[in-house]
Amino acid sequence: MPVCSTDLESHRPALLRYALFRLPDRALAQDAVQDTFIAALEKPESFSGEAALGTWLTAILKHKILDMQRKLRRETTPTDDWEEDLSDLDTLFDHTGHWGSDAPRSWGKPEAALQDQQFWSVFEECSQRMSKRSALVFALREVHEMEIEQIGQQLEITAAHCSVLLYRARSSLRLCLEKNWFGGAR
Repeated sequence: MPVCSTDLESHRPALLRYALFRLPDRALAQDAVQDTFIAALEKPESFSGEAALGTWLTAILKHKILDMQRKLRRETTPTDDWEEDLSDLDTLFDHTGHWGSDAPRSWGKPEAALQDQQFWSVFEECSQRMSKRSALVFALREVHEMEIEQIGQQLEITAAHCSVLLYRARSSLRLCLEKNWFGGAR
């Protein structure tokens, strides 16, 4: 069954949304979709027509994303995770590790914020402030609901390291959202 570029283009928005949830930034997601189209056009004979074109493209995209994640993992050194500014986190706890005087504030009705497009802009900005690896672990756990062990296996890190990255991501996101959204800095 022949595959042409106009057929592929109609699937770009759905493929891009899929890639955005799995990769740390928009440029990488766009690259993954473009690589998917190139692979589809280079080997159109591999599309038998038994599945929908979108399903076939998504399967190719999954492999492209895994390749990119492996490449990112190889390029990320362990010190990258420590480059985040975590100085604010220390002030949240007392010497025993319990919440200090700066315990989390009430976020009011967070469900209402989810409906607000401006909230998602602030959320994306806060997400981009995390290290790439922390953001990836956060997305795999919270968006894709993968278990810590699965994430660790996929990223080739220990479950303990994965938990630390997830903790950092959540803490960083919480601080940023409290400051830039729930704290009234809109």
